[in-house]
Amino acid sequence: MARTPALLVLEDGRAFAGESFGAEGETFGEAVFSTGMTGYQETLTDPSYHRQVVVMTAPHVGNTGVNDEDPESDRIWVAGYVVRDPARRSSSWRAQRSLPDALREQGVVGISGIDTRALTRHLRERGAMRVGISSVERDPQALLERVLASPQMVGADLAHEVTTRQPYVVPAVGEARLRVACLDLGLKRATPHQMARRGIETHVLPATTTIEDVLALAPDGLFVSNGPGDPATTNGPVALVQGALERELPTFGICFGNQILGRALGLGTYKLRYGHRGINQPVKDFATGRVEVTAHNHGFAVDAPSDGSPVTTPYGVARVSHVDLNDDVVEGLACDDVPAFSVQYHPEAAGGPHDAAYLFDRFTDLMTSHQKGRR
Repeated sequence: MARTPALLVLEDGRAFAGESFGAEGETFGEAVFSTGMTGYQETLTDPSYHRQVVVMTAPHVGNTGVNDEDPESDRIWVAGYVVRDPARRSSSWRAQRSLPDALREQGVVGISGIDTRALTRHLRERGAMRVGISSVERDPQALLERVLASPQMVGADLAHEVTTRQPYVVPAVGEARLRVACLDLGLKRATPHQMARRGIETHVLPATTTIEDVLALAPDGLFVSNGPGDPATTNGPVALVQGALERELPTFGICFGNQILGRALGLGTYKLRYGHRGINQPVKDFATGRVEVTAHNHGFAVDAPSDGSPVTTPYGVARVSHVDLNDDVVEGLACDDVPAFSVQYHPEAAGGPHDAAYLFDRFTDLMTSHQKGRR
């Protein structure tokens, strides 16, 4: 059976010819690569990948198919999907449909049969950049012109495009011991489930939530989720976190939430050359000395001393708590004088690894001790 030809063109003019994978048509986004060898369904449905074209470094993708239990949200969020060797059929007993069928059903344009190793090496050397994939355009120069006219990730305020439209509650498993206000900037389903197992009732709130909205719930803590876009553009959540710090409301942020906490503390953020994406990033926790293998998806980072030295902020002393051992990028923040901390990675990581799940216990302990301190 003949497959439809497809074309991938990067903004610097590098082009790859392959075959259409998923929906036919044309798409644009930021080209990034993910090093995970498993968990592709969780990657596809992670809202943090909104407006990104994901290149899979694992050569063979799709053999476990797609099911209705593993998605991290109610849709596929990637702008496009790039694989080298798609599975001819799914073989898992849990599969309910094939990966290409799922992509077609949701209109996600992809490309297969290209040298993803060469593409990944190019992105590592030149950095993440805009890209177009098309099964309707044969002229690389014509597609390049449309790529250059597409929006960049720097300056993109995307959290409001992926957040929940209405608040909702994820109940605790068993007796509810704590209540958390969760700011949804691109929340994954695994996160409130992690908290539910620890007796936490989670109130998921839109990105437009204010500190007054949070306080009306009388929560024991504030959780700030992962999400897409440039943290420098996301001012409402920064103001919310500053309000929580002023009131000493225990606060925990992950991924985008780490960058929001950094901005709330007065720190800057910047765009990484090609970011961290995948499930094999080594991170050192300065508090314990342990090295964790962690799941990542971020193209921006907090600008702070990565040696853990103290930084004076309007809310007291803060310091870098975790650092990436590959490149010394800041992977976590901790405050000495207010009950707040964050990490740049994903401790919920439904597709694994689970080295960092203890951070939800740390958040639970922080809220519990703060409760006792108020009595």
